Amino acid sequence: MEGKTAELAAKLSHVRAVMLTHGLGAVRLRGVDWFAWGTCGGSSVVILTAEAGVAELLVTPTGAWVLTDVIEKERLEQEELPRALSVWAGPWQAPHEREDFVAGQVAGAPVASDKPSGNERPLPDELSDIRAALMPDERERYRALGREAAEAMTDVLTAARSEWTGFHLAGAASEALWSRGIAPTLTLVGDERRLPLHRHATASREKVGSRAMLVFCARRHGLYANLTRFVYFRPPTGDERRLISDVARVEAAVFAASRPGAALNDVYARLVDAYAEAGHPGAEAQHHQGGTCGYLSRDVVARPDTRTRIREGTAIAWNPSLPGAKVEDTAIVTDAGVELLTVDPRWP
Repeated sequence: MEGKTAELAAKLSHVRAVMLTHGLGAVRLRGVDWFAWGTCGGSSVVILTAEAGVAELLVTPTGAWVLTDVIEKERLEQEELPRALSVWAGPWQAPHEREDFVAGQVAGAPVASDKPSGNERPLPDELSDIRAALMPDERERYRALGREAAEAMTDVLTAARSEWTGFHLAGAASEALWSRGIAPTLTLVGDERRLPLHRHATASREKVGSRAMLVFCARRHGLYANLTRFVYFRPPTGDERRLISDVARVEAAVFAASRPGAALNDVYARLVDAYAEAGHPGAEAQHHQGGTCGYLSRDVVARPDTRTRIREGTAIAWNPSLPGAKVEDTAIVTDAGVELLTVDPRWP
């Protein structure tokens, strides 16, 4: 991966500053989310659902290495990693050699990790704050992802037919995403019968019928674009139009409240008020409403007691819902306002 030199240098500098503050000899980033962040969009994923991949990033005060085994070394070097990162590869059948290498680098000093093992410590909170403020190159990758995920959604729902099953619709969605180099980490399909019943309607063999909901959590370069859209094969009823309008009003209100410095519990409170103003008091209790995102589909889910503050450059995805109606988009919070990412101008 070319062109990552400045981004990598800035991230390593941030990690080392936090290490110095906390007296750490090393940081080990094992989760696929932290690995993608630390390697500027690299992927350690082989099994799509794995939380920890086939490699990790080790950072010390004087060095940085991707640690993996000989199976993955060449592919990671050629396809996933910034050129400035060294790769240490050990025998797959002798995992203790990796631990011996790490021990030789840290010389007994404390080690922190996002997935601590043994005597390792959890990552300091400062690193999560740093990760939440997306850098310029990360924002560009996110913009491209959001646009292409939205385009995939448009293509799929334009082609969809009422006689398709939920499995068929989910398969078409996966094909549209994979053809763009995007991993479909989640595709939910709500069909006509099940839409009013289940907020998390997974794909089924039932035909979608007169309307359907499609939900993406779409991952590329470690970043997640989250979006929800509906398709109708008949005119919506008056009640359906009202519910669609109501969830859109709630989304507009919560996006308006999402500003740098705002605490998630305060934004959540505005969302609760918006439901009540739309005539649906207490509806927020029927489904989680979203929160911050980025290298996870949700980094922090907003709740009444969530005091995490939104930073300039934080990604957010809100998903207000009512029975049979839902809306969801991914955005970046900036000083100038909310920048929506999951937009396709072709969407009607």
